[in-house]
Amino acid sequence: MEKSVLFHIPCFLLFLLLTINGVHGNYFICGNETFSPNTTYGENLNTLLPSLASNVTAQGGFYNASLGGVYALALCRKHYDVQACRSCVKRVSRNLLTQCQGQTEAYHWNSETEANVSCLVRYSNLPTFGKLRLDPIMNIPHSGLPSSNLTRFTEEFTVMANRTIDVASTADESSALEYYGVSSAEFTEFPEVYMLMQCTPDLSSDDCKHCLRENVRYNQEHNSDRVGGTIARPSCFFRWDLYHFVGAFDNLERVSAPPRPPPEDKQTKKGRILQPWSVVVAVVPTVINMFVFVAFVIAYRQMRRRIYAGLVYNNSDSDGQSMLRFDLGMILIATDEFSPENKLGQGGFGSVYKGILPSGQEIAVKRLAGGSGQGDLEFKNEVLLLTRLQHRNLVKLLGFCNEGGEEILVYEHVPNSSLDHFIFDEDKRLLLTWDVRCRIIEGVARGLLYLHEDSQLRIIHRDLKASNILLDADMNPKVADFGMARLFNMDETRGETSRVVGTYGYMAPEYVKHGQFSAKSDVYSFGVMLLEMISGEKNKNFEDEGLPAFAWKRWVEGKPESIIDPSLSERPIDEIIKLIQIGLLCVQENAAKRPTMNSVIVWLARDGTLTIPKPTEAAFVTLPLSVKPTNRSLDKSKDKDSAFSVDDVSITVLYPR
Repeated sequence: MEKSVLFHIPCFLLFLLLTINGVHGNYFICGNETFSPNTTYGENLNTLLPSLASNVTAQGGFYNASLGGVYALALCRKHYDVQACRSCVKRVSRNLLTQCQGQTEAYHWNSETEANVSCLVRYSNLPTFGKLRLDPIMNIPHSGLPSSNLTRFTEEFTVMANRTIDVASTADESSALEYYGVSSAEFTEFPEVYMLMQCTPDLSSDDCKHCLRENVRYNQEHNSDRVGGTIARPSCFFRWDLYHFVGAFDNLERVSAPPRPPPEDKQTKKGRILQPWSVVVAVVPTVINMFVFVAFVIAYRQMRRRIYAGLVYNNSDSDGQSMLRFDLGMILIATDEFSPENKLGQGGFGSVYKGILPSGQEIAVKRLAGGSGQGDLEFKNEVLLLTRLQHRNLVKLLGFCNEGGEEILVYEHVPNSSLDHFIFDEDKRLLLTWDVRCRIIEGVARGLLYLHEDSQLRIIHRDLKASNILLDADMNPKVADFGMARLFNMDETRGETSRVVGTYGYMAPEYVKHGQFSAKSDVYSFGVMLLEMISGEKNKNFEDEGLPAFAWKRWVEGKPESIIDPSLSERPIDEIIKLIQIGLLCVQENAAKRPTMNSVIVWLARDGTLTIPKPTEAAFVTLPLSVKPTNRSLDKSKDKDSAFSVDDVSITVLYPR
């Protein structure tokens, strides 16, 4: 085939070639350690693995078992066919015993297109349940051609991968196969791209997300010149391609671009010479028809979006992130024109309203106050940051609207309002049992850890407080309000500003006095919130010294139980005192001695064998006389330059530099 002809092969023929040459998952990953023949381990392995197939479907698609030091598990793709699942597990189990004979551990993620099934079988001489395993890696290089615009392709691929990771790592408690996600998307160069991700259900959501991200990163580093790829680890699986595979995309809605007709050879057609005028006559009508058809499709799709969803996809040229832009008319319909009956609350930079989209989805609409420079800054901050942050303990930003002089942020609706409505209300506080409080505290800690260490960015929130912790229908916490957040480079540990923003009582002393902020500033705020959760009292209620200093004094006196909320009197006192100790470690005067959020999460685990350090003196934050809070400073809408908020309104104070 001549080079000129190859250059003009239509896209749909390339897809056909890729489908024919696609590489299937027949890679068996065996461990390095061996066991001797005719041993007890070998006998138990030969007994256990063949039993997986008969049990996996009975257990909902995931089955783990152990026998005499052999630990094994089997997993099928979600929405599996029962017989196909059993056959896949049986076949892989048999092949592992053959391919990895004499090895103490092995695994294989099977994804055979012709068998229309996907499954995992894994065994080890060490316990595997609940353990995140990233090595060894299975990399199956697919055949194909590189994209001609690699930068654009990478941007589109990153957006699609991030969205699929978010879906796959969100636990679906209605299924034993709770970590699973498939998606399809139309790229600039390819009419349809398909992606599948899955984790073993014994992992935590964060471990699943971490594992999948490592798979995507590995694919980008090692297979960037390939179209299609499969990366698997013992705990998770990732595959993408330009065609359906393993029957995972049958129910996805997709819009395929019309195939282009193959061009005729300019020189000959069935042995006769083609004249230039005949090429023009043949090509021009076809081109015109294609333009008309494409224009009609584009117009129809835009009209349908506006009528039924009111949404338009926008791509950010700066970072390649994709974001939803809502029409103002749709926002007005959803909120009944910002009806007072739909108002959920009032914040420092505007009001929040409940809304309902035509699809029936409930949303929370944050309408920023007009004429506020700080509101403009908050708007840009939240849009830029939350498009790249996805975590179950962070509130999800669905989109934005900056039309008709309005600046609006649209979030998922979190039905139980914010934490302060519960913990500081004598009646509602009774709903916060000790287990619920522990779940909220741990969830907030995990959200902060994601911001500080686990996300692709390094974020300092700078305004963590009870009113910025939202609670979903199951009382799971979601950190909200990123208008004051700051983005750090990964090698940065501390920042300094002359514009101190935040809520007095939650701000660390080094931040209040010197404008210095770091991850340890957020740790301080977390410690204050934790002590409020235990005491049921607002920090501002301890006007002379603050809750951290008050709790420290009771700790030194050997009376930490005196700060405990009376409604928790029936709870395990040792557990509560342990959390008081963690809170005091977070609010220490010396920022260097405060723990990281990773350490906090380790200590929060209900493990009596852990030794937690003893806290040193808690911070005693006082305001300079020149910026003491006044009644006027409580109403920021009337005083944009007020110093600190004493309670729930976030503030700004400027220091000359």
